[in-house]
Amino acid sequence: MIGDFANEELIRYSRQMAIPEISKEGQKKLKNASVLIVGLGGLGSPASIYLASAGVGRLGICDFDKVDLSNVHRQIMYGVQDLGLKKTEAAKKHLENLNPHIDVEIHDLKLDSSNAKEIINSYDIVLDGSDNFPTRYLVNDACKLTNRLNVHASVFRFDAQISVFCHNEGPCYRCMFPEPPKPGDVPSCADAGVVGAHVGIVGSMQALEAIKIITGIGEPLIGRVAIFDSLTMEMRHLKLAKDKDCKLCGSNPSIKDLIDYEFFCGSPLGFELNAINEITVSELFAYRENKKKHVLLDVREEQEIAIAKIENSHWIPMNEVPKRLNEIDPSKKIVVYCKSGMRSANVVNFLKSAGFSDVNNLKGGILAWSREIDSDVSEY
Repeated sequence: MIGDFANEELIRYSRQMAIPEISKEGQKKLKNASVLIVGLGGLGSPASIYLASAGVGRLGICDFDKVDLSNVHRQIMYGVQDLGLKKTEAAKKHLENLNPHIDVEIHDLKLDSSNAKEIINSYDIVLDGSDNFPTRYLVNDACKLTNRLNVHASVFRFDAQISVFCHNEGPCYRCMFPEPPKPGDVPSCADAGVVGAHVGIVGSMQALEAIKIITGIGEPLIGRVAIFDSLTMEMRHLKLAKDKDCKLCGSNPSIKDLIDYEFFCGSPLGFELNAINEITVSELFAYRENKKKHVLLDVREEQEIAIAKIENSHWIPMNEVPKRLNEIDPSKKIVVYCKSGMRSANVVNFLKSAGFSDVNNLKGGILAWSREIDSDVSEY
């Protein structure tokens, strides 16, 4: 051991520390840093390999998928020996074999509004390697709310864009895209196609941005968006200023907490959250015990109903509510619930706009009911 590094580390990082801008001091910063990689696919796979190789001391890897044969042409973390394994498990084994001097923490789950802030808050930087709009907005909002940097990238065939969002002086993802595209307007990589070498370049760019931020060198893409065309190998930069009217980071933000991003990016109802009436599960339990007249409206999807439900509730999936208003008695108290309380909050707003007066959101949804009232109701 010499100073902060084992002898083997000094050899391992010798070429990197030979760069004057990095040196041994920069290597110490890398060793003391932590980065969360969201998504271990075409972007997150090469990015995590290069961050591990560079000596970032703590890497969090977040994914809930398994390795499929269609992944391996571009997700260079995996080989055919990994087919069927959880991506996080296969990635952890690969990264620790690549560099045993780092800590790799697994988050084998779907990042959502219930866990994003807690997970993201425990890392210095987040690298967003997701391939869908709900996760991009979720990561962006959680980064801003926890004061973490968001190293973002997205690809479409031979095009890509890379930027660093949520810096105090810079814009966030919502400054560039205040609203998501309509469902179906932007095809997935499965529909549009993807070249492995292209996403490999872009994922490496993300890793490089994270290394620049950690070591304090160069000019990270804060307030700039790099637009890359791999067919021509041309790159141009667009300046992106913070939007003073941004709902998240503007001068008068309306987004104070995480929302339901699946709904935000895909619901045909399309209205915003406003102040609503809420009741707790304890209040609902007392109301039901006293046999007061009410309608308990479940707005979840059919597959969720099969897992768990609150007895004597009326089921109308959220997206069917507008055309089934005749099934809801406006003379009774209406309590709307979903899994965690976000989709139901949107339905409460819609019902109020449709003229229903006594409409209430069940705070915490069926998860709170399971945890506080009836443990026989399964969590999912």
